[in-house]
Amino acid sequence: MEFLESLNDAQRKAVEHINGPAMIIAGAGSGKTRVLTFKIAYLIYKGIDPFNILSLTFTNKAAKEMKERIASSVGESYAKNLWMGTFHSVFAKILRIEHQKIGFPSNFTIYDTDDSKSLIKTLLKDMNLDPKVYKPGLVYNRISSAKNNLISANEYSKNSAIISEDTRSSKPLIYELYKKYQNKLLRAGAMDFDDLLFKTNELLRDDPQVLHKYQNKFKYIMVDEFQDTNFSQFTILKRLAALFENITVVGDDAQSIYAFRGANIQNILNFNKTYPDAEVFRLEQNYRSTQNIVNAANSVISKNKEQLKKTVWTQNDVGEKIRVFRNNSDQEEGMAIANEIFRLNNETHLDFESYAILYRTNAQSRALEEALRKSDIPYRIYGGLSFYQRKEIKDLLGYFRVTLNPNDEEAIKRIINFPVRGIGKTTIDKMVLAATENDTGLWQVLTDPIGYNCNLNGPTVAKIRSFADLIKSFRIIIEKESAYDSGQKIAASSGLLKEFYADKSAEGLSRYENIQELLAGLKEFSEDQKEQGLPNGLADFMSEVALLSDQDNTADDQKEKVTLMTIHAAKGLEFPYVFVAGLEENLFPSQLSINSREDLEEERRLFYVALTRAKKRVHVSYALTRFKWGNLIYCEPSRFIEDISEEFLDYPYLENQTQRFHEYTKKQQPSISIPSNAPKPYSPPRNLKKLSSSSPSNFEGSPSELIITGAEVEHQRFGKGKVLQVEGQSPNKKATVFFQGIGQKQLLLKFAKLKVL
Repeated sequence: MEFLESLNDAQRKAVEHINGPAMIIAGAGSGKTRVLTFKIAYLIYKGIDPFNILSLTFTNKAAKEMKERIASSVGESYAKNLWMGTFHSVFAKILRIEHQKIGFPSNFTIYDTDDSKSLIKTLLKDMNLDPKVYKPGLVYNRISSAKNNLISANEYSKNSAIISEDTRSSKPLIYELYKKYQNKLLRAGAMDFDDLLFKTNELLRDDPQVLHKYQNKFKYIMVDEFQDTNFSQFTILKRLAALFENITVVGDDAQSIYAFRGANIQNILNFNKTYPDAEVFRLEQNYRSTQNIVNAANSVISKNKEQLKKTVWTQNDVGEKIRVFRNNSDQEEGMAIANEIFRLNNETHLDFESYAILYRTNAQSRALEEALRKSDIPYRIYGGLSFYQRKEIKDLLGYFRVTLNPNDEEAIKRIINFPVRGIGKTTIDKMVLAATENDTGLWQVLTDPIGYNCNLNGPTVAKIRSFADLIKSFRIIIEKESAYDSGQKIAASSGLLKEFYADKSAEGLSRYENIQELLAGLKEFSEDQKEQGLPNGLADFMSEVALLSDQDNTADDQKEKVTLMTIHAAKGLEFPYVFVAGLEENLFPSQLSINSREDLEEERRLFYVALTRAKKRVHVSYALTRFKWGNLIYCEPSRFIEDISEEFLDYPYLENQTQRFHEYTKKQQPSISIPSNAPKPYSPPRNLKKLSSSSPSNFEGSPSELIITGAEVEHQRFGKGKVLQVEGQSPNKKATVFFQGIGQKQLLLKFAKLKVL
């Protein structure tokens, strides 16, 4: 067991613990994946059958990497027998095995969020409900939340508290939408992501034989990122582990940041209450970051009351302090970050992929992207449209889905007239209506449009039958061919390849190349599966594709580019240099979080995650003004900067920062001073008052009613000028002023603080 020699004492103790429940509290950068991997390898070394080990992760990428590490430690033959994957992929596999017990076909389709929302839009139309009131995204979130709390459609409709809440929000029919949504899924032989957990819970709850089968199968259960589990996931784990209680969970409560997705931090905080005999192991040595970063992050998270105590430390170099940048505007913030990246790149000679810019909301990326483009710095948006979400890819996958499961109505509607084959929207609506009236599926109507009285003319009926025959021919192909051979023939026979090849525009060429890339992926999958002696059919490929997470599709375009992403998307990643933008009250922490201690503590954990992504240096920045919803707002530095002990902070370039960006701000916008009467919902941090005080805030202006056309006025920055025009009403009253030597400026009077001379 040479691999044990590479572990520190705390890691080794966690690995060598075999029987009984265990919780491994793993600080950021403490090697938790290494420990989890070695623990599984150790179990196998000790004679535990790999078939009896269940290991659950949150990304397929993490599962694949762990499996490869285990294979290198104990051998490929052992590693391939492990049940290892994401919660959704493992439980989807169980549901396919036990499909008859839940009334679904073994090849059930898995709907992604877009599919689900499309189905909800169809239901809204059928029920004549206003989509502006019953917004599809909101309805989907309500249904998702119910499922994650194991509330069925029937239970939802009988829950007076939930119905009252829906009624108060003017959406009293969500319960009916939920019922119809589930009926449609069942008829289509489809499940959404939440169903994979919900149906597993139902199966284990209602069928003692199945529960006993999997309890005896999974004698050892390992769970990564346990702090991110929701109620539904933890309920499954408790049921599966009830017989032997050999469950090991690994996580960090300080990195629990997915409450908006249903993650329940109480799962990890109360693990010892669920399992009083659990052994607790703390991995506190950070191998990733410098001492200053680790200490700064510790000082931040120590402000949270709800936490499992640990003291993260490191033997790495002391490193640079956390650098704080103040900027007049979000545009200036973007340029400050771009210039610092350019400077560091020249100094360190590292590739641009060594830099990450993190932000709280996607809307912040605009100013940052603009600055990077002006500086000719290559970048990519992490978590943008993934490969499998591109239209052309979803079109071909739609053909695959209908071939595998002809009852998949959302996929049928997507592909039935693409490429165009003369089956228009009116025809589709008639068939959908016929299906509804006859209480059957769209595919049944497609195969017999006359029998179902769709009121269609002869040529249209012929086109529909031709489409149905095409799908039937594809179903014969997939029974005999590999995923690659099936996919290639479907792409060609459907007309998709010809359609995209004929489009010689740049977009058309890109689509064609993407289709070819998908086919290349099919070939790689088919060959890899064949080498391992595993099934390599189209159904097997689609089972994997349907369960890919955001992080599984984001590594193909990162070489030599700066990464921009939300902090939520950055979890689990690391970079030498990290820039955290927008450290302002009501932005980070979010305005929605400041009235609840629980929500505020989650925001603080999010900041902790941002800091601990960095290996060498962290820069945090904030702007004094920012455009939001088309209006210029004034900002205060975030309380989270004050949470960092001052000994770990540095404020570079305070004196020359305005000069440094003088030329840029002169061209882009005026440098606007903060008015003395600007609202201050939060007092500036004690260690930032010196920063804010350097911005002009004592220039007394005249009341806006004195600012009239022709008035001679003075502005603190632009000097004396003449009012050319006044328009609008308070509080959005604007003045157009001509300043000598500068030119014409339009100013918002409530902020401009013009003084009438």
